[in-house]
Amino acid sequence: MSAFPDRAKVVIVGAGGIVGASVVHHLIENGWDDIVGIDKSGIPTDIGSTAHASDFCFATSHDLLTCWTTMYSMDFYEEMGHYARIGGLEVARIGDDERMAELRRRVDSGKAFGTNVRIISSAEAKEKFPLLEEDQIQGALWDPDAGLVVPRSQTVAGKLIDQGVQAGKLKIFANTSALELITEGGRVRGVKTERGTIYADHVVVCAGLWGRLIAEMAGEDLPVMPVDHPLTFFGPYNKYEETGLEIGMPLLRDQGNSAYMRDTGDPKSTEGGQIEWGYYFEENPRLVHPRDILEKEQARLSPSQRDLELEDVMEPLERAMELTPILAELGYNEGHSFNGLLQTSTDGNPSMGESRKLRGLWYAVGIWIKDGPGMGKLIADWMTHGRTDIDHNSIDYSRFNEFQLDEEFIHDRCWETAKKIYNPPIHPREPFVNARGIRRSPFYEREVELGGYFMELGGWERAHGYSANEHLLEKHGNRVPVRENEWDNRHFWRVSNAEQLEMSEDCGIINLSHFHITDIEGPDHVELMEWLCAAKIGGDKNIGKGIYTHMLDDEGNVRADFTVFRMEDSCRLVNGADAGPRDCTYMQRVAQDKGFDVAITDVSEKFTTIGIWGPNARENLQKIVEDPEALSLDNFPFAAIRPITIAGKTISAFRISYVGEQGWELHMAYEDGLAVWDALRSIGITAVGIETYANSRRLEKSLRLQNADLHTQYNLFEADLARPKVKAAEFRGKAKHIEYRAREHQPALLCTLVMTDHLDNQGVARYPVGTLPVMNPDTGETLVDALGRRSYTTSIAFGPNIGQNIALAYLPRDYCQPGRKLHVSYFDETYPVEIAGVGYKPLYDPENVKPRS
Repeated sequence: MSAFPDRAKVVIVGAGGIVGASVVHHLIENGWDDIVGIDKSGIPTDIGSTAHASDFCFATSHDLLTCWTTMYSMDFYEEMGHYARIGGLEVARIGDDERMAELRRRVDSGKAFGTNVRIISSAEAKEKFPLLEEDQIQGALWDPDAGLVVPRSQTVAGKLIDQGVQAGKLKIFANTSALELITEGGRVRGVKTERGTIYADHVVVCAGLWGRLIAEMAGEDLPVMPVDHPLTFFGPYNKYEETGLEIGMPLLRDQGNSAYMRDTGDPKSTEGGQIEWGYYFEENPRLVHPRDILEKEQARLSPSQRDLELEDVMEPLERAMELTPILAELGYNEGHSFNGLLQTSTDGNPSMGESRKLRGLWYAVGIWIKDGPGMGKLIADWMTHGRTDIDHNSIDYSRFNEFQLDEEFIHDRCWETAKKIYNPPIHPREPFVNARGIRRSPFYEREVELGGYFMELGGWERAHGYSANEHLLEKHGNRVPVRENEWDNRHFWRVSNAEQLEMSEDCGIINLSHFHITDIEGPDHVELMEWLCAAKIGGDKNIGKGIYTHMLDDEGNVRADFTVFRMEDSCRLVNGADAGPRDCTYMQRVAQDKGFDVAITDVSEKFTTIGIWGPNARENLQKIVEDPEALSLDNFPFAAIRPITIAGKTISAFRISYVGEQGWELHMAYEDGLAVWDALRSIGITAVGIETYANSRRLEKSLRLQNADLHTQYNLFEADLARPKVKAAEFRGKAKHIEYRAREHQPALLCTLVMTDHLDNQGVARYPVGTLPVMNPDTGETLVDALGRRSYTTSIAFGPNIGQNIALAYLPRDYCQPGRKLHVSYFDETYPVEIAGVGYKPLYDPENVKPRS
């Protein structure tokens, strides 16, 4: 082993696992050298999850990024000669109709994101997996690309490390724990280890189960937790004796029982001559903080392999024996069985990207084997180019608020996600039960009195509708359909649509306290915002206005959207609760990198916002403002910001509408919110739930949502949000933006679709939620544009004013004709849709007369 260096360009902490090794490989592929890798134990690891993982891969997720990382990883393993693409089954038992429906929904996601999954019969499943009792299941999903990393992901990790060393790009040191991070001026400068201190420009934490301990050295935490995962072995099973195979049959997942099963191939192979049965605890999952994980010398097998009592899993095991009786026939290998530690997270996604506290410190933690190489590529690309080909907002560590990194919050949310690793199926609108009530509007108790149906976003409790408004269904019920299908109706309240219809006829107020608000102050505040924003921010004419704009990345694609309040001596950025923390951190980093003299502060909890909208908004607001004439059409132009007074409280009124009606956003100090709410309610204005704002009316107005309809795979012209002229000032992504503008045609356009028939094969009217692939009705194939991007619904909701299911989707240019007939798939059943608008084409008030009235 070479002498321990005192300097490197980058240090990888936890290089012995598949994630660390993959980061090394992809950094080298991107031109990096002078890399040092360390690990607290062996290389490849003999104590981490990589050392004991089941090593199988399925591509059955419901999001683009995870499908991409899994498929990339499958191909990567295969190209290295270490992947058995043997296929995999996911079964639905007799009587478990919810699981069968989930399998069909996974087919939709497969069509949307490019996997090859399909539904097969119970007889076909039996043929592929003979150990299965055919009469126990009603059907199955078949993933032909599922398979096993062979002989182990450990082997791949070791091979990648060896390649890096042989190329002269990497020096590797086993049994070298990180003891302390060396920091200076808000940057990481190196790592103090058991072998000495090494200085570096970048440090990447790939420490897996121990990642939180390294983050603690930076004064922060990661929202992940190790959790026990029982792995049991039964044998001997010698069917594949003398074959040399690591696995003989396809993989089997019985997720309705939170379990999976596979054979381990030839008795002479790595785990050979056995049947492996794994389980995830649905009740009382056993979380362990990494500080409580045993050291190597203390553990029977290894720190990540904890002792297992078979009695703890006997009930689901007995159910497994009904499905696959061979488990009852073989002997239980107690010495080989264990509780393997793997990671769950507070929102189901890993912690990736740069530290919130230290520049140059990067995390890649909470990643499973099936995604290791793919996530490794994302981190390497991100570090090299500042972006990734797949929008990474859902895994970016900067997406979290401070309260979401509290230890108790992390435990409670991880406990909840751990219970649902396999079962039950997660609804697209599924709310968390734990760690709720953290952020409440100043008028929250009033909403409780109204019978608010609360969901949560960014910690804020948001009522989607109010039971006190149920009487509106007597008036509007003929336009608000009953959702007969339970899935379509789950986490939805019918009164929400009635509230929207009432607002459209009269007036309503909406709690917008969830807005993330950032103040940008200092000598260079305008220069920073001018550089970041595609719209013009500077100039005296913009003072006193709200400016809707976007941040682009270096490829000219859409990174963020928000509204900037331009004031005389500062800018205030009003953003969504989920996107805000990430955008705030990004602005701080850009300001630092470019040397702007600014102060950027999250002031979200200091302010609150109420929206008032409807044809009678002005008339009603004039009843309670100090100066009614100030609200007149002549005195208060659209997009203007003016101070007004209600109940003795000074408010910044912004004349804008996200719901397509006349009205204002009323921004005020948090402590003034209750008095203003009460004043508005005192004159009889209806409280309207956030459902109208966030979903149903938004779709009727063809309004785009960040991280759903807007992301870094598409540009502003494709989203039909580009301004007529490109501003003179320089801004990030300008060169590519101009390049896109010069195109004769864009490769794709965001279109509005309406379902022309939404009855399923049982005659039940459906109201889709989630992601639906958009398909050519002649071929049944998902549409793909010239750049290889697949078409799927990015937003979907029923619009009560329009009376139809409405969706947004990017479509290839050749398909972008109003009236064109296409298909979507929902629960693997085809429905006809029609293009109602190409680009930004509101269905409700198409000329946008109402907001300007």
